[in-house]
Amino acid sequence: MSDLSQRIAGLSPEKLKLLAQRLQKKESVFSQPQIVRQSRESNFFPLSFAQQRLWFLDQLQPGNSAYNISQPMRLVGCLNVAALEESFHEVVRRHEVLRTTFTVVDGQPLQVIAPSLRFTLPVVNLQELSQEQRDAEVLRLASEEAQQPFDLTKGPLLRVTLLQLAAAEYALLLTMHHIVTDGWAIGVLIHEIATLYQAFSDGKASPLSEVSIQYADFAVWQRQWLQGERLETQLAYWQRQLGGKLPVLELPSDRSRSPIGTFSGAREALVLPKTLSEKLKTLNQRQGITLFMILLAAFQTLLHCYTDQEDIVVGTDIANRNQAETKELIGFFVNQLVLRTDLSGNPTFLELLERVREMTLEAYAHQDLPFDKLVDVLNPKRELNRTPLFQAKIVLENTQTPSLQLPGLTITSLKVENKTVQFDFLLELNETEQGLFGVWEYNTDVFERDTIVRLSNNFATLINKIATHPESKLSELKTIFHKLDKQQHLAREESYKNTIQHKLINVKRRTKSR
Repeated sequence: MSDLSQRIAGLSPEKLKLLAQRLQKKESVFSQPQIVRQSRESNFFPLSFAQQRLWFLDQLQPGNSAYNISQPMRLVGCLNVAALEESFHEVVRRHEVLRTTFTVVDGQPLQVIAPSLRFTLPVVNLQELSQEQRDAEVLRLASEEAQQPFDLTKGPLLRVTLLQLAAAEYALLLTMHHIVTDGWAIGVLIHEIATLYQAFSDGKASPLSEVSIQYADFAVWQRQWLQGERLETQLAYWQRQLGGKLPVLELPSDRSRSPIGTFSGAREALVLPKTLSEKLKTLNQRQGITLFMILLAAFQTLLHCYTDQEDIVVGTDIANRNQAETKELIGFFVNQLVLRTDLSGNPTFLELLERVREMTLEAYAHQDLPFDKLVDVLNPKRELNRTPLFQAKIVLENTQTPSLQLPGLTITSLKVENKTVQFDFLLELNETEQGLFGVWEYNTDVFERDTIVRLSNNFATLINKIATHPESKLSELKTIFHKLDKQQHLAREESYKNTIQHKLINVKRRTKSR
């Protein structure tokens, strides 16, 4: 492969987007006007397009906790509680979005920024309980906190509670509503808390420089910038790409779908070892594509195997922080891209990769159109039990959210089961030095755990086959898939049968003993 192809293969999604724009002689992200700070004569501002979507969903189902983002963690060591409280207070002061609530004026939703907000850190003392009782209570409170809905009309949309378990042991429960944050923003928050805690613990002032703009300034800029010819160019692509009747993903379900969408969910882990991820990297370098494109093609192949549909539409996330000044902000910037692939004609996986590559580059080049605006324009038939435009989603996290590190403390993530999901079916993958680690999120009102475990095994097998024989045709991959799926199904039935027989034998033994 040429040096140019190698360089292209190593580009991030954002850089690939920029390259595609330049090659197509389209307006580059660097020509976007700078975001300027708006007058604060009024504290009422429009919502960003992304916020408007979540606000609308909240109106449909008030009190829904599916869009809560929780970060529970355990802290062991000497904690300066006052410095931690002051650190959160300073972050709330620095970022207006954490002092923002939402109201309606003349039928239009608006964000309202409180000029100030005194943050207090409640401390719950659990030291009197036994070790066993404490552990159970921590999990109960963490789960309860994660499920507690926010009222968007009342702030703050950030909650932090400190549980004291012993003299030098704590649990910190952090929850935010997605309308004021995203994955990138959580990283910003953690970085600022760590920096401020260190300074305040040492009796020093904040070393952080003031942010140049606020999230509300971005919301105003976005609505002013995305109009006229720019908007028409973006819309023209997406109307061409997604025009006509969009297919609905018909994954076989274990239960009848409720007429109204539910958000009850669970998660199942997926591990793709380093040896396999290295093979995938070799493939993406050889073909001049990205790892995400391979995983996307494999994911859509999996969905094709289950549904026999040749027109597969899935969603993914993109950071949507194209201006330098947005990278330091807490706020909800992430945008959703709709990725539609034609799998017809029994292509080889390599041929499918070319289709996915071309489609993905085009999508990156037109990522500025907010998902909410796209839904409004396409106006698909709304179904209360399905998400619009796509029902399955895949996300690859190339950068890890930093873990909170405070001096004198050992901090670990607290394992708390999250029982809500936003989609029927989502695969989130993280690229690490040890390999690819993933989580399947699924709606438990639609799928049973055994189904997802079987699906996960099938996906791992497909990935292995793709990594070693990318020249395989789609029909060959389907044959392998159906053979493995049948074997797993038979093994499950046999296991179930043995369990029933074992129970019957035990019943007979107890009956005889009487």
